[in-house]
Amino acid sequence: MIKDIRVRFAPSPTGPLHIGGVRTALFNYLFAKKNNGTFVLRIEDTDQNRYVPGAEEYIKNALNWCGIPFDEGIEKEGKFGPYRQSERKHLYKQYADQLIKDGFAYYAFDTSEALNNHRKDHEAKGKTFIYNWHNREKLTNSLSLSKDEVTHKINSGIPYVIRFKSPQDEILHLTDEIRGDMKIDTNILDDKILFKSDGMPTYHLANIVDDHLMKITHVIRGEEWLPSLALHVLLYRSLGWDSPIFAHLPLILKPVGKGKLSKRDGDKMGFPVFPLAWTDPKTQEISSGYKEDGYLPEAVVNMLAFLGWNPGTEQELFSLEELIQEFDLKRVHKAGAKFDPEKTKWFQQQQLQKMDSDILVDQFKNILSEKNISTSLDLTTIVNTVKERAVFTMDLWELSNFYFISPTKYDEKAVKKAWKEDTSSLMHELTRILNDITDFSENNVSTTIKGWITGKEISFGRIMMPLRIALVGSLQGPDLFQIASLIGKEETIKRIENAIENN
Repeated sequence: MIKDIRVRFAPSPTGPLHIGGVRTALFNYLFAKKNNGTFVLRIEDTDQNRYVPGAEEYIKNALNWCGIPFDEGIEKEGKFGPYRQSERKHLYKQYADQLIKDGFAYYAFDTSEALNNHRKDHEAKGKTFIYNWHNREKLTNSLSLSKDEVTHKINSGIPYVIRFKSPQDEILHLTDEIRGDMKIDTNILDDKILFKSDGMPTYHLANIVDDHLMKITHVIRGEEWLPSLALHVLLYRSLGWDSPIFAHLPLILKPVGKGKLSKRDGDKMGFPVFPLAWTDPKTQEISSGYKEDGYLPEAVVNMLAFLGWNPGTEQELFSLEELIQEFDLKRVHKAGAKFDPEKTKWFQQQQLQKMDSDILVDQFKNILSEKNISTSLDLTTIVNTVKERAVFTMDLWELSNFYFISPTKYDEKAVKKAWKEDTSSLMHELTRILNDITDFSENNVSTTIKGWITGKEISFGRIMMPLRIALVGSLQGPDLFQIASLIGKEETIKRIENAIENN
């Protein structure tokens, strides 16, 4: 039993954080919190050519907006910093040197041109060039050269890389928390580069060293890293370290067709694939984000949790606290999880209904303020009458604007259906009935109008449909008597008179 559980999310700052990355961060966060562990953010920026200004800040903001902040990392220094790989580059060379000294790695001086020629030669013969046990002693490296030649090349400043020496004729047994036990024949592995000629480590070495030095106990990452698992386990073994426990999450798949969800899918089908909007610093192209599109972070988190995991029950709506309580890596699927934009909207709608009314009313006040509308109407009641049909906060205005703005246009189909020859005279009579009401409460208005309709022995539809058109402009909207009570007697009568005049 591991006492101090430590997990990490280690993105590269090469652009905005895809929701696949957010899902990885979320599962790490849930696992850490479920086990009273620590969630670490490490920025893997060893590839400076791909570094994008603003991406690191975006990653932090995205995690904070989702409500899954890291416990330790950049600007939250713990005992294991620094938390940017570019600030740790002094650490890696000693481990590459140790691997060479112990016979698990070697210097390779092959030029790009020479390697390209080998690849072309293999392709011409219908083969694939792999740099490993079957040809490494024929290539230009410290395994094929004498010690003096190697020393001379290094002292002469000839560029070199350090490659891992993959073992030959071994069946490697690997274990993954999600995928179970696996076997790999080491003969098919290539000798990956661990240290580049520019003096920087590759992802493989830096990742292993950092996870070890930061005492990471569980590596929970995307399925795309599964092919690297054998190398990483071998590196741990070669350095004399215990491996962490690995768990590789399933891919998030396109809504339609095959393959991994991409930005292009979102652009084509009209949904975001990033948590926050992103402006590309080079092209100034703006990519939409869930936050700016009106989604609640609770809805996005709930949706992401169900991409590859389920609680084993019928429950679908979860707060973050409930997700922490229920999360278990054993309930994460192996198969890819198909992204469903409509299901995402469903989560959004459900989470909106669960929102505290006061928060929703405050957000609605902001919408009214942006539209320069000041009102004395009861906003809490108005919001509660329409929120069931709202998906986003911004929908509240579309669903309730008739409360604040008297209709000047009327739905033609509705008018044709509801406004008959005698409707105007009936509506005139209704205004006189309404004018005599002193208590304009919802119940009293309802009792009075229903009593009048019953007394006249006419159908309710002959009054209620044109009355709704007069108050709302269409046959949509919540309870009519509630609308009348909220806008008041004077406004109700005024709207009926306008409808009579215009229909």
